[in-house]
Amino acid sequence: MRLSQFHLHTEKETPAEAELASHRLMLRAGMIRKLAAGIYTWSPLGLRVLRKVEAVVREEMNAAGAVELLMPSIQPRELWEETGRWEKFGGQLLKIRDRKDAEYAYGPTHEEVITDFARQELSSYRQLPVTFYQVQAKFRDEIRPRFGVMRAREFLMKDAYSFDVDAEGMAASYAKMHAAYTRIFSRLGLRFRAVLADTGAIGGDASQEFHVLADSGEDAIAWSDTGRDDADGYAANVETARAAAPGPRPAASEAMRDVDTPTQKTCEAVAELMGIPLARTVKSVAVVGRDAEGQPQLVLAMVRGDHEVNEIKLGKVPGLADYRMATEAEILEHLGSEPGFLGPVAPAKPVRVVADLEVAAMADFVVGANRAGAHIAGVNWGRDLPEPDTVADIRNVVEGDRAEDGGTLRLIRGIEVGHIFQLGRKYAEAMGCTVLDAAGKAAVPMMGCYGIGVSRIVAAAIEQNHDDAGIVWPEAMAPWTVAVCVINPKNDPAVAEAATALHDELAARGLDVVLDDRGLRPGPMFADMELIGIPHRVVVSGRGLEAGTFEYRARTATEAEHLDRASLLERLPG
Repeated sequence: MRLSQFHLHTEKETPAEAELASHRLMLRAGMIRKLAAGIYTWSPLGLRVLRKVEAVVREEMNAAGAVELLMPSIQPRELWEETGRWEKFGGQLLKIRDRKDAEYAYGPTHEEVITDFARQELSSYRQLPVTFYQVQAKFRDEIRPRFGVMRAREFLMKDAYSFDVDAEGMAASYAKMHAAYTRIFSRLGLRFRAVLADTGAIGGDASQEFHVLADSGEDAIAWSDTGRDDADGYAANVETARAAAPGPRPAASEAMRDVDTPTQKTCEAVAELMGIPLARTVKSVAVVGRDAEGQPQLVLAMVRGDHEVNEIKLGKVPGLADYRMATEAEILEHLGSEPGFLGPVAPAKPVRVVADLEVAAMADFVVGANRAGAHIAGVNWGRDLPEPDTVADIRNVVEGDRAEDGGTLRLIRGIEVGHIFQLGRKYAEAMGCTVLDAAGKAAVPMMGCYGIGVSRIVAAAIEQNHDDAGIVWPEAMAPWTVAVCVINPKNDPAVAEAATALHDELAARGLDVVLDDRGLRPGPMFADMELIGIPHRVVVSGRGLEAGTFEYRARTATEAEHLDRASLLERLPG
């Protein structure tokens, strides 16, 4: 391919609106252009990279036995009503009407559509197991689209769905997709990690996320450092990560007593005033959930002073699925105090106490006194207040926590690029999808769901692979593997002819090669090649032809080398 016949439009200036390196570099390299908030046009250069990723995804999905189809992006409301997600999915679901006033959604995911397809196409257990997949644009109406294609509203996604007779089959399909994802990210040359995750709006019994590791990642990942090769050890998104259970509760050794804290409303301030470790204090967060009869109930969620409540874990506690923060009026009514001095001792009205595992194992701790300007020290369960109504893991893990496998939890940042789920019978049951089993009876199949953010992978790869000059693509993702750069092609026919011959030879060897014959000066030409991240650059010049050499530089190298033809061909891949 000749760059003179291609559309390449790079920018020198860094866009002011771009916060992440991937967003800045994709705009500067001309890979994307913004059409509207969270909606981008992919340029010919950007599309080459996108197609490279897509090809690897397709190859591995096909190798894993998945079968490709293509489903509509516009989905009727009726399907989403069957699963109850028309309202439950929330504001991310873009709802539209046609000329007949019928309601549709622009698909953010396709569980309903594939289940509708399956209930029409699958009738016998003999047709199972089967996994269908597609590569298609999705739309999720992000409240704050940002970071370019990293958090865009429209994005390219590979989504796959498996159907099995039973749970054992579903687990086998899930394991097969896990292995396929591992191969995909390995082939793309990315440093990644699979972690346990929350099932979120998709639902199901279990799930894992695949994260590209990068300091700029939005997600925090906890992994267990055991001092061994822990690539396959415990790892989880902090949304679900667990620390090892605390030891037995010590015996009480202090008398309960009041402590004046006239202006100290935080655990940090109270600990500093008392001269005690922050871990000796307990913070009480007032929320409103539902009791067994479904009526509103004020709940005190209690975590250690040096810990934070994990909203997702708290929402999994029975009665707190749709909890909200308590108002000041509700707090005053039930606890008799303003926020900042709350605690479980002698509330004005009965409240439900949900204690984190660590808090339930504490003795002689400090809590708010439920009156302004006061806390209580030396508090003990069973002696000074009843045992907690509920004990659960409701906190975020922190660096240094002991892991359940005996290691030490470490925190790293990651960018989610894939998510796999064991859905079970959630969607099939809701939509009446059945097949006849071996006994001739109707059985509801077990489903799995497997997504990869194809366009997001491109941005994540840049976050992990860039320098001051631009993008440093892994070879499998680069728009071209080799760039042949011509110095002064218009005024030196011999140089132009030699560059063309080299380009054609490399292409014949199966290399994805581009000929930069635009006639730019060396500085701007080389800057473009570094910016767009071509892994291998070969310069053809009059001086080099006289010496019988080519100037070669790998994108990751600091210096160029002068190689003869044979040495150059040995150095290039393929």
